[in-house]
Amino acid sequence: MSAVVVVGAGIVGSSVAYHLARRGVPVTLLEQGPAPATGVTGGSFAWISGSGGHWPGGAQDLREYVPADYQRLETELPDVTVRRSGSLSWAGTPVEDSGLGAGQFRMGRSDIAALEPNLRYPPDQAVHTPSDAGVDPTALARALVAAACAHGATVLHNTAVTSLKVTNGRVEGVLSPTGLHTAATVVLTAGTNVPKLCEPLSADLPIAASPATLAQVTAPPGLVKTIVASPDFEVREVRDGHLLLVVPHVADTAAACEQAVQDALQHLKAAFQRSDQCRLLGYRTGRRPMPAHGPVIGYVTNDRSVYVAVMHSAIALAPTVGRLIADELVTGRPVPELRHCRPRAH
Repeated sequence: MSAVVVVGAGIVGSSVAYHLARRGVPVTLLEQGPAPATGVTGGSFAWISGSGGHWPGGAQDLREYVPADYQRLETELPDVTVRRSGSLSWAGTPVEDSGLGAGQFRMGRSDIAALEPNLRYPPDQAVHTPSDAGVDPTALARALVAAACAHGATVLHNTAVTSLKVTNGRVEGVLSPTGLHTAATVVLTAGTNVPKLCEPLSADLPIAASPATLAQVTAPPGLVKTIVASPDFEVREVRDGHLLLVVPHVADTAAACEQAVQDALQHLKAAFQRSDQCRLLGYRTGRRPMPAHGPVIGYVTNDRSVYVAVMHSAIALAPTVGRLIADELVTGRPVPELRHCRPRAH
């Protein structure tokens, strides 16, 4: 019997499994796909920001820990690389100083051109966040899983969890086509699948699915220097010569999605010099979990047999959340940093 079964090897589940295994907890990680990060994690833009952006609910309490937890992971896992490129954001309207977060600066055209020398038409002004960074989300999840295994975790791929195993009101584990996986505690990190798995329980989990399309583009190395968020697209270099391009969401038809991808690619080429060499490698649309009130993290049963961890901005928060969840499960004491993330009772 595993002390803990973690369901879902996306970025959150991979981080939870790693942090538990590192602390000596027997843990089994179950993933429905053939490898970690084959779901929404693999289609993430993976923009890590501790300053700007929208941090709903309890995410606001966690943002300050994000930079240090990523630095820690880089020390613990040599295969993890964080690209600290900073970001440039503009929305076509003047930037007010009062709207800037800590560590953000308003920047004029000449400074923008110095940061992004390949921009054909730098805007009059933009918000620069030097501390912003990005990661390769698939590589990060796989590094966490490999490290979890090195610390004794068991990882089972192609293992889709179909339901919780409930006996006399207590959850004893999870069921999959391969059988019963017993556990003292089940940790559900399976994104938009979590509410359905929790249907037998008295838990209020308002988690919507938000479609997001991400294109992969080859480009001359260094074409894009920072994380660029313009009114027409968001783009960053995830590794040398390989760009991630956010595509505005359109109707859910294959033809409309294909057209939106091509339009976004043309906007990119129009914005950057030397972009004639850019080529589309592929694209995918994922269904990001969007909890209505911010991250949902904590026990959903009084006997502490089921714990959930679902959030948006999962790439940014995963190292911090994994550490804090491991603290709770190992010590049996609630950590104050997660107090505003708790699931709501019916």
